[in-house]
Amino acid sequence: MTLVNRRTFLQSTAAGAGLILTGTAASGAVDGANDRVRIAVAGLNGRGKSHISGWLGQDNVEIAYLIDPDEKVLARTVKSVQEKANGKFKVKGVRDVREALDDPNLDAISVATPNHWHSLITIWAAQAGKHVYVEKPMSHDVVEGRVAVEAQKKYGVVIQHGTQRRSDSGIAGLHEAIQAGKWGKLKISYGYCCKPRGGIGFDKASSPPENLDWNLWRGPAVIDEYHANYHPYDWHWFWKTGNGDLNNQGTHQLDVARWAIDKDQTHPVRAMALGGRFQWGDQGETPNTMFAMAEYPNGQFVYFNVRNVNYKGYEHQVENEYYFEDGGRIVRGVYYPKGSDKGEKVKVDRGDVTPGGNWGSFIAAVRANDPNMANGNVHDAHYACVLGHLMNNSYRLGEEVPFNAKAGQFGDNKDAAEHFGRLHDIMSKGVGVKDSEKYTVGPMLSFDPETERHTGDHAEAANALLKDPNRKGFEIPDAAKV
Repeated sequence: MTLVNRRTFLQSTAAGAGLILTGTAASGAVDGANDRVRIAVAGLNGRGKSHISGWLGQDNVEIAYLIDPDEKVLARTVKSVQEKANGKFKVKGVRDVREALDDPNLDAISVATPNHWHSLITIWAAQAGKHVYVEKPMSHDVVEGRVAVEAQKKYGVVIQHGTQRRSDSGIAGLHEAIQAGKWGKLKISYGYCCKPRGGIGFDKASSPPENLDWNLWRGPAVIDEYHANYHPYDWHWFWKTGNGDLNNQGTHQLDVARWAIDKDQTHPVRAMALGGRFQWGDQGETPNTMFAMAEYPNGQFVYFNVRNVNYKGYEHQVENEYYFEDGGRIVRGVYYPKGSDKGEKVKVDRGDVTPGGNWGSFIAAVRANDPNMANGNVHDAHYACVLGHLMNNSYRLGEEVPFNAKAGQFGDNKDAAEHFGRLHDIMSKGVGVKDSEKYTVGPMLSFDPETERHTGDHAEAANALLKDPNRKGFEIPDAAKV
């Protein structure tokens, strides 16, 4: 494969941040733009449709395989894509991803399956020498994420995470300015995933539909009985298949939050979360309300807020904020000095990203055979996902306490108490959660970034959540044997 000039200027706007971008950069010619890339798409519902559209929009990219365990979904998608191909290429539909990975002429795979499949397909693909575009979160647990990192290191393939904001040169430039100290030292990088959702009710155990290969759908997840809330979408809200909205939609904002802190930081050393699943009374397991925090070795924090309930006057917030040690803050693209409610729009130069958006940048990296060109590479993916996993694991180890403003156990961290207090007010006064309800309050977990293991109080229980059990035939390999 021929090389491209990497990291040229990306002509894009700052995604919804209200930023004014200044500065210029040279744009280099791209060699090898006519090299054909043959790609497979695994998982054809929901996000998979966006993957298909994205690859069809790239020059000289062929969708060679479509993969889904649902026979009906597979058949209609193959028909649709074949019609759109207009004779330019022929697509093959298969139900087992391994059939596509066995094809020596396949260059890459695009993964839009349920979360519990993300890492295993990524690892298998790397072992087969295929490049990988994998939806967020790259991993369903901490250990398998590390194995994916080791697989990339060993086989040298491109792995790009489906965190599209990594392709935004405006956000990249903002973070470069933050890390350069333009507004002083960053103290708290804050992400929000507050979008309305509804309950999923209760579905009893039943036989899977005839069109669904239940064995392949489960893959590595140890699940005995099928119920209709698993397929096609609500698997997100069960721990064996999903990670809740914190590591679903929230992975985007978590990744942005972590991206802003000092570059030498990898994993946090402490993390905790509290929240609940309010209003719905359904069979879902993951919280629809959460405040979470993580502290890094250098003393910087990431805070996170999940609110998936709905009510009159609900404020949608899928965004990021930045708080500085001197009391200044950046909120919705405006910088406010300490104590002031009058701010100025942030002006920054564009940052360093590979051009082409999330789809085009991946194809460029594949053609160049350069993993460093990925906007959101395997390391960035792992660090962002682990951040969410640690928060979720604290919640999963939590204990119920009365629903009140004092539920948070933050010690002398006044910032955390303040931000949790804002969430509590919304849940109490806006949503109308009653005092008879309960919060689930997780412990403060200590974590060693080097060993990727928990230490101290609650370590045994927390370490047990670092790796999910796997079904026979779908085991995540050991990192040393990948």
